[in-house]
Amino acid sequence: MKRNVCGLDRTLRVLVGLALIGSTLAGAIGIWGWIGIVPLITGILRFCPAYAIFGLETCPVAKD
Repeated sequence: MKRNVCGLDRTLRVLVGLALIGSTLAGAIGIWGWIGIVPLITGILRFCPAYAIFGLETCPVAKD
């Protein structure tokens, strides 16, 4: 898997994922908060399947 999630995008994914999961565990939001697993995993792995499908990436372009 080629990395396609970097920088601020990665940080925000991890933070949003943790916030959603934490809110669910605290009882502040319902079961839908477990959807936070998706941004958390994509941020940790630095790979987003949706980005790959659409040809997007937030990593800097490597200079040759």
